[in-house]
Amino acid sequence: MINHEEIINRLELKPHPEGGYYRESYRSEETIERNSLPDRYNSGRSFSTSIYYMLVGEQISVFHKLKSDEIWHFYYGSPLLIHLLDAKSGYKQLKLGNNLLSGETLQFVIPKETFFAAEVENKNSFALIGCTVSPGFEFADFEFGIIDHLIKHFPQQKELILRLTNIDE
Repeated sequence: MINHEEIINRLELKPHPEGGYYRESYRSEETIERNSLPDRYNSGRSFSTSIYYMLVGEQISVFHKLKSDEIWHFYYGSPLLIHLLDAKSGYKQLKLGNNLLSGETLQFVIPKETFFAAEVENKNSFALIGCTVSPGFEFADFEFGIIDHLIKHFPQQKELILRLTNIDE
């Protein structure tokens, strides 16, 4: 069985600002001009981008949101718990994994402007996934969740927010 260090080396993953490891694996050469995109974008974007993403053990992907939809694809390892905070639908948790009989899903779309965080279910393991964003990802489209703001809007999830948010501004 391959271990997480071997995967990190073979896929040439590097630390990600939100937690875990990543490497961009695809960025379309074609772009969408700024005037053809919704107002939330400040410049043109690639049609699509994709990354490898890995969380190991206690690592977390802290609460954050994007300006685009993001599709998460499960590849290998422990199931991943994804926590979503949405103003309309409230809190939702899902499990990204390959045990379909136990309710896990192989892929999931995280809607634009939805705060979300992720963690490995088995803290003695890791999860390797892929993330696809369209229009393509730019760090300008990334926003960390602020603890006070998230707790104000989702007070019933205070403990979860405190555990999965390490940015306090």
